[in-house]
Amino acid sequence: MVERRFQLYDTTLRDGTQQEGMVLTVEEKLAVARQLDAYGVGFIEGGWPGAVPRDTEFFRRARTELNLRSAQLAAFGATRRVGSLVSVDPQVRALLDAETPVVTLVAKSHPRHVDLALRTTLAENLAMIGSTVRHLVQAGRRVFLDAEHYFDGYRINREYALEVVRIAADAGAETVVLCDTNGGSLPDEIEAVVADTLAATGVPLGIHCHDDTGCAVANSLAAVAAGADHVQGTAHGYGERCGNANLFTVAANLVLKRGIEVVPVEKLRQAGAIGRAVADLTGVPAHPAAPYVGSSAFAHKAGLHASALRIDPDLYQHTDPALVGNEMRTLVSDLGGRSSIELKARALGYPVAAGSDAVARTAARVKELEHRGYAFESADASFELLLREELGGKPELPFEVGSWRVSVDQLPEGQVRTEAGVRLYVGGVPLIASGEGNGPVNALDGALHRALEPFFPQLAGLELVDYRVRVLTGETGSAAATRVLISYRYGDRRWGAVGVDENTVTASWRALLDAFYYVLLTEPTGERQAAEPAVAAAS
Repeated sequence: MVERRFQLYDTTLRDGTQQEGMVLTVEEKLAVARQLDAYGVGFIEGGWPGAVPRDTEFFRRARTELNLRSAQLAAFGATRRVGSLVSVDPQVRALLDAETPVVTLVAKSHPRHVDLALRTTLAENLAMIGSTVRHLVQAGRRVFLDAEHYFDGYRINREYALEVVRIAADAGAETVVLCDTNGGSLPDEIEAVVADTLAATGVPLGIHCHDDTGCAVANSLAAVAAGADHVQGTAHGYGERCGNANLFTVAANLVLKRGIEVVPVEKLRQAGAIGRAVADLTGVPAHPAAPYVGSSAFAHKAGLHASALRIDPDLYQHTDPALVGNEMRTLVSDLGGRSSIELKARALGYPVAAGSDAVARTAARVKELEHRGYAFESADASFELLLREELGGKPELPFEVGSWRVSVDQLPEGQVRTEAGVRLYVGGVPLIASGEGNGPVNALDGALHRALEPFFPQLAGLELVDYRVRVLTGETGSAAATRVLISYRYGDRRWGAVGVDENTVTASWRALLDAFYYVLLTEPTGERQAAEPAVAAAS
């Protein structure tokens, strides 16, 4: 008998899209599927054909546009309807028409749900499961059965829950997935029920957990410990209510902590990049503190931690971040002290000496600026400019600012126009440019690009991607100081710049300047063109 390989099953495109606010186009679903396939998952659940028109279209296009290399595509649907023949049931027909190698059926395993939701008998529910599974298997499909509300149903009527598992397996289901649909179970409960179900039936089991108690990942691992060899989850834990088990966390734990190669080790190293790509496609960012792939997963801020990390990174890290495509980051703040500054400087490529005067001066300036409201944790550009100044003196700036302005006008037809103008100097020569945008920051960014790109071509690759404003405590209302963090993308790099002022637009301008200075001082690609006086860029 061939040993069964552990199955990692992704349901981002079906269960994950039930998250509040997430709506994916067919194009986006196809793109996410390609990313998941590149990660190495075994199965990708594409949606519910026949029930959701967008999903029906997804499967139609997937036949010619989705060239999966690692994963098999699965269509999701329900068993035949109460009292109907499986051969003429339109929902079952839609599952076959999707032409996927795998079909995942959802079935009731909780007696109360059979009675109240299906409005049928327990015996008829078993017949619906058996006939539908058998019909699909005879049509050449691999069939998985999701036993919905299994753990709650098991507590009420163990024998019936077990019979659901047996009936599905006898009809040809390859795996019966035990679902903690309400997400209310705890790890010890999951482990006990899975172990008992496996001992009582001998059927290959899977696990599908929701995170309503914050235990979806732990519950999934507990099920594996009890003998389950099929785990379902979603990228970043997407899903309705509190979400599903986070597939990236589950996979990394199984590979790195349990030695179960659910994805190839070389694929695991792409987890960070794939996680970012999926977040960009869905428009729902990963939580910064998400294990393994979160931007803060290996970020260190406390001075005690930084001092230890300087000696040995393993002292405050449970694994090598490179194994999951992430990296260690040292956060610069008033909590970190000299050790944090030293580690951060070295990470940026500056060979500073331990205990040097430059490190001490930088640490002192960071503390003073953060006392005034600055925050450098996510503002690498602003921090590096400060560091360069302390290491080598104030650098010669590639351009100087004469003046700037922003105007916001409401037009007669109700539209609002925002226009910005800048007067800059390059080598003493004045440059004048203006730009329009959907707000002051966008307009100022456009004006800076128009003025400077003819003379610094590398700025064409600088793209504003995020803008955040925080009102600082200490004052109230519109008189309070604000902190602005602007994030930019430059090639495959992404970093931020920070500005603080009582005027939000002024704070934004300071952050914008840091971003442009940073690129010109650290990415000096291309030759500067000769400047001509008063070059005007039309808005």
